[in-house]
Amino acid sequence: MTWLALCDHDDRRLSIRGLGSDKQDEPCIPDDPRSLLVRGSIMFETRLSADGRPQLLFGYNTTYPWQRSLTFQAIPGGGVAMVQVQGRSITHAAIQRKDAGRTDVVRITYSWDSRARWGRMTLEQPEDTTLTSVYIDNPRPLTLDDARNLMLGTGGGTFAPDMIFAALSDRIEPIGPMPSLLPGTPLATPWGYKPADTLQRGDTVLTRGAGVVPVLHNVHRTVPARGSYRPVRLRAPYFGLQQDIVVSPDQRLIIDGPEVEYLFGQEAVLVPARHLVNGFAALEEPCGPTISYSQLLLPSHEPLLAGGTALESLYIGRIRRNGQNLHASLLQSLDRSSLPEHGKPAYHVLKWHDAIHLARQRAA
Repeated sequence: MTWLALCDHDDRRLSIRGLGSDKQDEPCIPDDPRSLLVRGSIMFETRLSADGRPQLLFGYNTTYPWQRSLTFQAIPGGGVAMVQVQGRSITHAAIQRKDAGRTDVVRITYSWDSRARWGRMTLEQPEDTTLTSVYIDNPRPLTLDDARNLMLGTGGGTFAPDMIFAALSDRIEPIGPMPSLLPGTPLATPWGYKPADTLQRGDTVLTRGAGVVPVLHNVHRTVPARGSYRPVRLRAPYFGLQQDIVVSPDQRLIIDGPEVEYLFGQEAVLVPARHLVNGFAALEEPCGPTISYSQLLLPSHEPLLAGGTALESLYIGRIRRNGQNLHASLLQSLDRSSLPEHGKPAYHVLKWHDAIHLARQRAA
């Protein structure tokens, strides 16, 4: 199960042995242009225009030796449509996003299993826990030649200026809650700081405000290190850190202090790491094409203590009540009865404009 290709405006790469930390000893698909990817996922992030104008975002179109194309288009109303043509076979799907104010970046994950005659396209928005999926009957496989046309831009490929990145995997990629800490992130336990990836179900951790709590699960995932997955370095001594830590842009910090009470009338707030990037206290971390993240699932969504600062643990809401979303998520292999139900976050989550204002106040 491997990320095979990655493209953005600076780089395009495809390897049949996998990319970065996902590189395998043997090819994942025979090196033959006619080899079929009968199962896989295409993930991309893009900006959708405020006026909802239609535009071709990403895709390819070739007529040799027969008509083949796969295109993703922005459609009026802020949605995305997919059209796949192979000879006389046409597959189509469209998905609309729910209005979330200013958030104009969306993540689309198109997954298919042509042997099972099943496909799914999902729209997610960074900083939002909701998702929308549509299901597709009889999606067609991609040949290796198709994958090269799509991901490397050959054969009439399109990669619009509004696109952020696109990636290709040979597996059905999970959707929903995602881990957001580097595996080596030091987390406070009753026996001192331990790397995040060494903590397992039954271990205990120290939390902010709730004392010692048990670890229910430790989840891991390897993702393309681009867009909303591009890592952020949080630097000590800012944010109360005793050492630098590296997190995903969606990892939320708990920030308190007089300015928080003055500005927002609350004891503490949650701030996504992406909004703290300012060139000195937090900055984008250089990395390869892929990156692995871990995160702990705790009973009541208690805040973790990482390197001296308080961070949000994995938030899963009430996903256990939705069998379809649970099966599509990273939690699908876990015992449903072992999953907690999380209410709303204990602290208010700042929107981008409030988070940036708070970061500027802290810097001043």
